[in-house]
Amino acid sequence: MRATARAMTLAWAGLCGLAIVLTSASTWAGSAKADPVHIREAWVAPGNWASIWLQKKDLAKHFGQSYVLDPVHYVGTPPMITALANNQVEVTNLAYSTLGIAIENAGLDDLRTISDEFQDGVPGYYSQEFMVLKDGPIHKVEDLKGKIVATNAEGSAVDVAMKAMLHKHGLEPNRDYTVVEAPFPAMKSMLAEKKVDLIPAVLPFSYDPELQKIARDLFVQKDAIGVADMVVWTARKPFIDAHRAALVDFLEDTLRITHWYEDPANHEAAMQILGDLVKKPPAIFGWAFTHRDVYHDPNLIPNLDALQKNVDMTKELGFIKSSFDVKKYSDLSMIEEAAKRLQ
Repeated sequence: MRATARAMTLAWAGLCGLAIVLTSASTWAGSAKADPVHIREAWVAPGNWASIWLQKKDLAKHFGQSYVLDPVHYVGTPPMITALANNQVEVTNLAYSTLGIAIENAGLDDLRTISDEFQDGVPGYYSQEFMVLKDGPIHKVEDLKGKIVATNAEGSAVDVAMKAMLHKHGLEPNRDYTVVEAPFPAMKSMLAEKKVDLIPAVLPFSYDPELQKIARDLFVQKDAIGVADMVVWTARKPFIDAHRAALVDFLEDTLRITHWYEDPANHEAAMQILGDLVKKPPAIFGWAFTHRDVYHDPNLIPNLDALQKNVDMTKELGFIKSSFDVKKYSDLSMIEEAAKRLQ
């Protein structure tokens, strides 16, 4: 009897212990579901995916479950490097130029390219414009000697491409021309008021009818550097390692959202979203997500061959100490897995 009682006591204790373990596991799982990964993503220009992502979060099956997204605006990609270093953002839209600056100059050797944003100069698609006044004295690149040119941020992709073109024509910053920084929305007025002689007119600002009345292209980016993987998404390896599953979910939802925007059937609705974003008539965004727009890879896969050439050029112009193998600093496994889910 005593043996039987002892056996029953041990069995009961075991069941209680199992219940505690199961209850703890259930509580942990519930806590994990209640605490999705917080992804802060940096963006620069209206139309960057992060700027219009939340407007279609109804398509994001995993949003609010495995992750939440918090888009953060920056005037250019260079300030994102400091944000990355200080863990103030998790995913950034880094340009080919600032990718090299982050890895080589800032020492962020744990940075990885995880997907694409857009490419410039792809045949049949838009290429970044650099504009001067129609009635001004600038008719060729050499005419910029002794003049003032605008840039959004020193070391940005726009800045590097512009300086690459001027370098081809024998002009160097500080020695032959002056560079001033300004946000993209201010470029039109600076050119109109003759405070500067050349501006980078990025989308959507380059299609502004008022700008087109007073300005013309001096050159476009593909004239300077050919095809460019202009902007890629990046994240640091420790964050990737800790939250890979959530990142795959996020990228899957991002692909679903970008496919919606690029579907011609949704063009008018997409125009309305962009119009609301910048408080302008939707009709001015008729070019968006068409061949008049920059090229978006349908699966957000970067063009690493173009990116390698772009990084090499950044080194040749003296922006980074040395070049590097971009494939070594890429992890496309997550975007590839996300694309497979949608097949």
